[in-house]
Amino acid sequence: MAGNGLSYSEQGGEAALELAQEAAPTTAPSAPAAFGLFSSDTKKNEDLKQMLESSKDSAKLDAMKRIVGMIAKGKNASELFPAVVKNVASKNIEIKKLVYVYLMRYAEEQQDLALLSISTFQRALKDPNQLIRASALRVLSSIRVPIIVPIMMLAIKEASSDLSPYVRKNAAHAIQKLYSLDPEQKEMLIEVIEKLLKDRSTLVAGSVVMAFEEVCPDRIDLIHKNYRKLCTLLVDVEEWGQVVIIHMLTRYARTQFVSPWKKDDDDVVEEYNENNFYESDEEQKEKDWKVKKTYVMDPDHRLLLRNTKPLLQSRNAAVVMAVAQLYWHLAPKSEAGIVSKSLVRLLRSNREVQYIVLQNIATMSIQRKGMFEPYLKSFYVRSTDPTMIKTLKLEILTNLANEANISTLLREFQTYVKSQDKQFAAATIQAIGRCATNITEVTDTCLSGLVCLLSNRDEIVVAESVVVIKKLLQTQPSYHGEIIKHMAKLLDNITVPVARASILWLIGEYCERVPKIAPDVLRKTAKSFTNEDDLVKLQILNLGAKLYLTNSKQTKLLTQYVLNLGKYDQSYDIRDRTRFIRQLIVPNEKSGALSKYAKKIFLAQKPAPLLESPFKARDHFQLGTLSHTLNSRAAGYLELSDWPEVAPDPALRNVEAPEAAKEWTVFLGKTKKGKPTEKFYSESEEEEDESASTSATESESGSESEKEDKEEGSSDESSGSSSSSEESSDSESESKESTVKKTSRTAEKSDSEDIKKKAKRITKKRNTSSSSDSESSSSEESSSDSKSESDLRSDSESGKSGRATSSKVTTQVFVPTKTHELLHRMSGKGLAAHYHFSRQPCIFGDCTVSVQVTLTNTTDQKIKNIHIGEKKLPPGMRMHGFNPIESLEPEGSITVSMGIDFCDSTQTASFQLCTRDDHFNVNIQPPVGELLLPVTMSEKDFKKEQGMLTGMNETSATIAVAPQNSTSLVIIERVVKAANLGVVPSGQDNIHRFAAKTLHSGSLVLVTVELKESSTAQLIINTEKTVIGSVLLRELKPVLSQG
Repeated sequence: MAGNGLSYSEQGGEAALELAQEAAPTTAPSAPAAFGLFSSDTKKNEDLKQMLESSKDSAKLDAMKRIVGMIAKGKNASELFPAVVKNVASKNIEIKKLVYVYLMRYAEEQQDLALLSISTFQRALKDPNQLIRASALRVLSSIRVPIIVPIMMLAIKEASSDLSPYVRKNAAHAIQKLYSLDPEQKEMLIEVIEKLLKDRSTLVAGSVVMAFEEVCPDRIDLIHKNYRKLCTLLVDVEEWGQVVIIHMLTRYARTQFVSPWKKDDDDVVEEYNENNFYESDEEQKEKDWKVKKTYVMDPDHRLLLRNTKPLLQSRNAAVVMAVAQLYWHLAPKSEAGIVSKSLVRLLRSNREVQYIVLQNIATMSIQRKGMFEPYLKSFYVRSTDPTMIKTLKLEILTNLANEANISTLLREFQTYVKSQDKQFAAATIQAIGRCATNITEVTDTCLSGLVCLLSNRDEIVVAESVVVIKKLLQTQPSYHGEIIKHMAKLLDNITVPVARASILWLIGEYCERVPKIAPDVLRKTAKSFTNEDDLVKLQILNLGAKLYLTNSKQTKLLTQYVLNLGKYDQSYDIRDRTRFIRQLIVPNEKSGALSKYAKKIFLAQKPAPLLESPFKARDHFQLGTLSHTLNSRAAGYLELSDWPEVAPDPALRNVEAPEAAKEWTVFLGKTKKGKPTEKFYSESEEEEDESASTSATESESGSESEKEDKEEGSSDESSGSSSSSEESSDSESESKESTVKKTSRTAEKSDSEDIKKKAKRITKKRNTSSSSDSESSSSEESSSDSKSESDLRSDSESGKSGRATSSKVTTQVFVPTKTHELLHRMSGKGLAAHYHFSRQPCIFGDCTVSVQVTLTNTTDQKIKNIHIGEKKLPPGMRMHGFNPIESLEPEGSITVSMGIDFCDSTQTASFQLCTRDDHFNVNIQPPVGELLLPVTMSEKDFKKEQGMLTGMNETSATIAVAPQNSTSLVIIERVVKAANLGVVPSGQDNIHRFAAKTLHSGSLVLVTVELKESSTAQLIINTEKTVIGSVLLRELKPVLSQG
């Protein structure tokens, strides 16, 4: 399939479209000449050669159109190769494009002649036309000669950095061709694949993932950083690419996430039964409560499921099938049912698509019947269906049968039995037998119906009925006598070997129930022994042996006669069985100890056969693959791995800007004064910042510190915008980059000073609190009284003041400078956008997160009317956009504010960023630490709140802390950098406490870091929002553990 998809994509594109439009009217009508060996196109080809050697471009173009038309009709045009290849250096672009189309078809066959023009192909790789560059690379990779491998490798590397995504796409296609030609180039090709995987163009994504699957499917580490990008781009990728990416992400997800199916196994139950003498009844009840840690789906796992769901509406059957198998293998069982409707829709397609879809539905319906029960009528057989489709539909109907619908299905089966398609009628009888064994309520009905079929005129129907009845009788002992008598009478008329053998086996197995009929049947079959099939002969021998052991007076001579016939039979199987039976049942001097147990051996109780679906054995293959269709492992099949017991670190998928590593390096060295950054701002701006900060002050010292925080926080905003401009400055001059870097460095230094000052103040507070705990509590109470009435009113209205503790909203300890890319300049046609979370109060409301978006015009023309377009938000989420920007000057940038209410979730806010001429789909996904509002409280109140948030509201983990991370300053700076938390004073040096509340619901989030011996620490998070707690725990663990 990969090969077919590749050739299709290579023949596609603009060049093929032009050929289809231009070649059609000019192609000469083929003469009604003889064909095959007697056809002669010599004159026509000579005419074409002369036209190709003409000095006129119009004649050459006409000749090339006719030649490409010949190729499209399947005619051989290889003898024109020398004449065509001469025109590869033509200056006419139309001729050159058609020449490359021809060369792609015949370069592999005429390698020597193609090598003569290799210098021309190399020059064409530098052509200003992207179609020529791509075509030259395709032709070069089609010349499968080992000597040009270095040239191909160099061409692929250069093409992978091309400005045109179409050329980069063809570079990804060439990777597979080069790897098949010379597998030793694998390491160098992996480097190119790693580079192309970072490409944000939807045109490249599918092709590079296909190259990844062909060259290095085991290098999962290359996908980590690109996982979220691939999930986001998936909807916009071409259909062929969607199928490839979905299959790859299915394999990736099975290695990176824990199973969503074993919820019961994952529940951890802890019981506390010890009763302390001094404990109150309430505390004892709280301890006796069973704490369950339920399964929480990884956000990246949910991202994949959410972004693939819209593709179920795709018009391409392969895409729908790929999404269906992804949901089957990755989604929780309660969510997998959404694919059933889409799969049923595909049953309206042609018979080839129906066959593949029905095979996969048959496998699904064995394990999860409920998925397809509502669509039972969609699987009813039509008279126009081919046999293969009828059989598969019958299989699915049998799998879906239950007590509620069995009566309807049996009426349907009665019609199928009368079908003219004998193979389908026989399969229906088997289906009736399976229904009889699976649903005990209808076993008697099915058995009596099958007995009625024994009188059918059609021998195949009768034979199949006999075989199924034989299996059913082993589960229904009460029916044996009458049915066996009826079947013995049919023995003279039935000629199908399997049916005759089944009747003989039944008579032999239950010979004691029909003592008069069994010897007579043996007499009749002994007469026709020599003319019977080997299968029937074996059953005659078994019947004789069983009658010899139970009724030797009547059958002794008959059995010896049959044994003598078998002794000289042509088949060695019959001869061996005869010798074995004779030694076992006829005692003599040579007989061993086994002859004593002959009766037990032959007449032992046999277990009833299991009538199972033939598709039950296929479930170990991935759905939608060739191996699943063939029920055999195909070449190149990659098995799905089992779910890991513990999920690997999700931080591997975090993509950080290059400057992020430098943010805190200044803090560990010498600190410098932040005066230069303060002078950068005007006095009016500083006054506005001061007035904003003084409105939330609690005391004299608090107002002073907050003034400093606000001023330095504004410098952090400038550093955030500068880093965003640094990321999008690929086409700008070096001088601009240097100035941006200087600005970001000064801002980072001011950040480190800010953290250090605050940390010193916290340590001072700790000393005072340890000396006089009562003083700290009284100061907290007095500060809580200073809170304004309006704040208290708003808190009570939103349900935030439900507890009596004195927790106050405080200013942010750290303002992040890290920026995220919202829109790349290539995707935005010159408009670049970056965003960062400012952690400032949002002007749009208390529940909204403030997002600063920096828009940059990288073109040489004005971009007009930049505004927010259609919003695609999850339920409950609200977004306040910025006011439309009339125009943005060339090389200019502007920073605007947005407010988004994420409803305390890390779901993506998707919307359209529009200009006057275009609109671009973008999305913002917040880290969980940006959904919080820092608060401060006394240590006593912290412990009280923590005591109320135990059990299911508490998540904890033990982490290994690097020695350099064990100091108070480093722990505080790392925690507040990762999440917007307020610092709570602590009386113990080894315990650090942080507090915040969620923006939307106001739920408290309490974080405790307790340093233990041997470089370990206990990280505890208490909150009513268990999902936020678990995600925050997962994000803080690597922050504290890394060196």
